[in-house]
Amino acid sequence: MRSIIRKTVLAAALVLATTPAFAGIAVIVSAKSPAGALDKATAASLYLGKTTALPGGGSAKLYDLPDSNPARERFYQAVAGKSASQVKAVWSRLVFSGRALPPRELANDAAVVKAVAADPTAVGYVDESALDGSVKAAVKLP
Repeated sequence: MRSIIRKTVLAAALVLATTPAFAGIAVIVSAKSPAGALDKATAASLYLGKTTALPGGGSAKLYDLPDSNPARERFYQAVAGKSASQVKAVWSRLVFSGRALPPRELANDAAVVKAVAADPTAVGYVDESALDGSVKAAVKLP
């Protein structure tokens, strides 16, 4: 009996140890941006193409992560309650109608941080673990 319990506890510990731990997602703006904190609704409006206006004025330049990045799916679920493929369909309709251009896709969190840090009108999202002093978290999502 003890042997079975030990094996079960060991197996559970191994599963937990090999399961990746994800930090939350942070919607980021440049540390130099006049836009302060965003709320979830504003971030959703930006990333669903409903608005381009930043709080504090100006038009936002949006950055996205690639489909292969797990943070992309988590971001769209958290901010809009939609899958990344549903959001891609929204952007396809907007582009086809000529009303908007989709967020520019960058390779990884580091590239998004670098691009957002360099442009006070830029907005992106990254895993919270990628934050540094060059950007500020405008809104944090689970």
